[in-house]
Amino acid sequence: MTDPLLSVRDFSVVYDVDPPVAAVKNVTLEIGRGEIVGLAGESGCGKTTLAYGVQRLLKPPAVITSGSVTFHDASGEDVDVNALDVEQMRRFRWDRISMVFQGAMNALNPVATIGAQLDDVFRVHRPGMTRTERRDAVVELLEIVKVGGQRRRSYPHELSGGMRQRVMIAMALALRPQLMVMDEPTTALDVLVQREILSQISQLRREFGFSVVFITHDLPLLLEISDRIAIMRAGEIVELATAEQIWTDPQHEYTRTLLSSFPRLTGERGMVRR
Repeated sequence: MTDPLLSVRDFSVVYDVDPPVAAVKNVTLEIGRGEIVGLAGESGCGKTTLAYGVQRLLKPPAVITSGSVTFHDASGEDVDVNALDVEQMRRFRWDRISMVFQGAMNALNPVATIGAQLDDVFRVHRPGMTRTERRDAVVELLEIVKVGGQRRRSYPHELSGGMRQRVMIAMALALRPQLMVMDEPTTALDVLVQREILSQISQLRREFGFSVVFITHDLPLLLEISDRIAIMRAGEIVELATAEQIWTDPQHEYTRTLLSSFPRLTGERGMVRR
């Protein structure tokens, strides 16, 4: 792993219901600079809760009960994320850590143009920019994600699912964050569009040097794009290794079970691994 960008230590989240539900249990994880870390596991294992908790996006009844989150800024400053006040946290999000939310294709405002929604990011977080500078930045973003600057006048319903997903990636990329968290970013996309999105994420990562936390239940997908993969089960990380090690020499029984759940495209019918 490269130098750490984000350090999560003994992090726990409980849903304060009757009876309480421990959604994340003493998770420790480091994200290196410029690397893609995959977070895999079945639905309900705590992947999204962990991602939201690290960014303090959780709402009641979710409660962070223990742990620390430290962001090692490129400037050399160590930021205690849990200690930031509301205004500091507002500035921290999107500027240093951004997120592509689950169901992102439906996250755009249907009655506002694509350009207006991207413009809002700069207007709120970069108040010193002029209107012309914001417009030029929006066009540049749309060109970077291969949507096209002319689409800034389009409404979400005029774009395909893949293009809307690219717009959401552009929005997360707008302030050039050091870490991008992507929660099931290719859900509901067909295989060809999914391939294009994954290729673009890898290309943008190389070009801009940000780190990625890629959350999905699709382990074969993570094996292809990730540097390291964390396997999560029942709120805990049960295995953390390089993608190659996860594929060739998985250590935990649950990891082997996940790998076995995906059939081969050729050969006899049956499980991939036993």
